[in-house]
Amino acid sequence: MNLLVRDAKIEDMPEVHALITQLAVFEKEPDAVEVSIADLEKDGFGAAPQFHCFVAEVNTKVVGIALFFNRYSTWKGRALHLEDLIVDAAMRGKGIGTKLLDAVVKYGYDTGVKRINWDVLDWNSPAIAFYEKKGAHVMRDWNMVQLSALGIENYMAQHTAP
Repeated sequence: MNLLVRDAKIEDMPEVHALITQLAVFEKEPDAVEVSIADLEKDGFGAAPQFHCFVAEVNTKVVGIALFFNRYSTWKGRALHLEDLIVDAAMRGKGIGTKLLDAVVKYGYDTGVKRINWDVLDWNSPAIAFYEKKGAHVMRDWNMVQLSALGIENYMAQHTAP
């Protein structure tokens, strides 16, 4: 297997999008992906990229991604948030996820971040075991909180003055 982990290019976004969609299906949310290939191209490249992405290629085919962005911790300072680490279902168990995680951690180390965060579903036992084996601490006593686009609109309508 000829594996290469590299920075994503704008031309990779259709394959990145396909993996994001594959993850949504795996996570039982097949209709949840609203981001388009054009969004990924616009938001990930140009003067002010909103994310950084590594891709894993096997024989020139993108089979995995690690997409992350900068964040700031009021307790620790500069941090990264790993939004998704995805390996094509047919390619799992071949060390590709490890190589992608290695690239993200090295990037964080080289850029001086104090912490790298990510989320994992509580029922995704293989992913939890993978992350714990790598030395990550799965914080089971914290809950993720979100406002969707509709939630933001409702909040603005109900809680802000005109």
